[in-house]
Amino acid sequence: MVEKSGNTYEVLSPWAEADPVPWRGINPRLTDLAGKTIGLLRNSKRAAEPSLKIVEDRLKKKYPTIQFSWFSNLRPNEMSIAQDIKDDFEAWIKGVDAVIASYGD
Repeated sequence: MVEKSGNTYEVLSPWAEADPVPWRGINPRLTDLAGKTIGLLRNSKRAAEPSLKIVEDRLKKKYPTIQFSWFSNLRPNEMSIAQDIKDDFEAWIKGVDAVIASYGD
């Protein structure tokens, strides 16, 4: 569109082109949580632990045989694998069937 001032404006769509390849997880989705060990990963934010405790309580009510394993990364803005806790993190991740992470403020 050209206005009287001679300026030209281009109208762009806010929608990007979608990738035709569907997303997929790196591991297959668990079909059932009964008897599984779920890793609860939290960071140092104040709401991370309380929100995971709520998730833990609700899942325990629904799946009484579920187990939980906690891991905390308390260094802000640093990945666990980039710290001296890398070996602990890698050992922890091998012992769980799935992970729920909370990064809460």
